[in-house]
Amino acid sequence: MIPTLKIPKNQLKNNGFINGYIKDVNKDIEYKDVVYILFKPENLDKFREFLDEEYQRTKDVIEDYDYEDGFVVVIYKLNPKFKKDYEIIKTGKYSHTSEQFQKLFPKTVKIKQGNRTKEEISLQYRIFNKTEDLVEFWEDKLGVYFQEQYEVWEGFSENKEILNIEVIKEKIL
Repeated sequence: MIPTLKIPKNQLKNNGFINGYIKDVNKDIEYKDVVYILFKPENLDKFREFLDEEYQRTKDVIEDYDYEDGFVVVIYKLNPKFKKDYEIIKTGKYSHTSEQFQKLFPKTVKIKQGNRTKEEISLQYRIFNKTEDLVEFWEDKLGVYFQEQYEVWEGFSENKEILNIEVIKEKIL
């Protein structure tokens, strides 16, 4: 969902972006139609500058708050224009999302391998378009023939999309 927010990709990367979530298990207030973006910035002054720019760039920043050990959460309101697409994603029917939604995700990404950088088709593009290589990957892995109606990515699991800072800390720290 994060590409729909139009946050410059380098700003995410340079400010310790970790992931986006549909809610935070540790917060009593639960917003609807938002994404909780978790950061672990290395430079808090630079992050504060980024956050100030975000509050000026968009009215979709609802709130931000800190966790100990240098984690920061920024809550963004999702673009209502893509509400139907968000609901489709939650059903796991990724290839049924709108073309306009899919265009927000890059077709290719640059991957660093040692001293070289190569361009590859992005995972999102492969999922939305059920690319042959991804279909073959799952057919080989699962030992089944994929029918046209099958999606090539696991379904949406709400439990995996909920921010639990304690679980994150165990993985990262």
